[in-house]
Amino acid sequence: MNVIKTTSFELAIYARGNEESEQLAVLIPGRLDSKDYINFTSHAEYLANLGFFTVAFDPPGTWDSSGGIELFNTTNYIKAVNELIEYFGNKRTLLLGHSRGGTVGILVGAANPTVIGIITIMASYGDPTPPSQEDIKAGFKVSFRDLPPGDVKTAEQKKFALPLTYFKDGERYNPISALKTCTKPKLLFYGTNDDFTTPERVKEVYDSIPEPKMIHELDSEHDYRYNPKVIREVNETVDQFIRTYF
Repeated sequence: MNVIKTTSFELAIYARGNEESEQLAVLIPGRLDSKDYINFTSHAEYLANLGFFTVAFDPPGTWDSSGGIELFNTTNYIKAVNELIEYFGNKRTLLLGHSRGGTVGILVGAANPTVIGIITIMASYGDPTPPSQEDIKAGFKVSFRDLPPGDVKTAEQKKFALPLTYFKDGERYNPISALKTCTKPKLLFYGTNDDFTTPERVKEVYDSIPEPKMIHELDSEHDYRYNPKVIREVNETVDQFIRTYF
């Protein structure tokens, strides 16, 4: 396991490619997902073959990164991505994020001048999915995640008790406002069977944001890591995006 120390965090990373490359790709997992899930390791290998030094990471307080779960919120997620970019030398950076990681990619990419492009895979374009009344009474939301590589639903799972402060913190950020002023290349993926964001919603967002931009439909549920064909389709579409704009 490779752990690096940024200004504020100790982050576990999965890195591929030549660290001397002039281009960096940072891969941002969804809420409580692992850097070691097969979709991210596949994207890391693919982008490394395109010449990027590619880094996926476990956000603060999750999986192999240090700290308690109270560190996991959108504010620290944003800070961690910015600090990773700084740690590796403020190179020309491509951001790719899934689900809430896509939201974080938008928020970082629109503001950070070293970011050259943003790729969102079934991102959420509003507040985090809210806790239930039972969660509110308990004071936390219990979530379970498959163990890596995550290509199948695992009988044994990792348990997280996410404090409700995570949801309050997430309400501070507006990714759509960030996108509407972002003139960097943007690639938005949506899933036909996504339980969290409908295709219509993503198309509405896409129509409201400036060029340059691309949109792509995936015949997939939200956790596309279960489908090798869809993972390959994401890689091939990202390839097209990069060749078009960079």
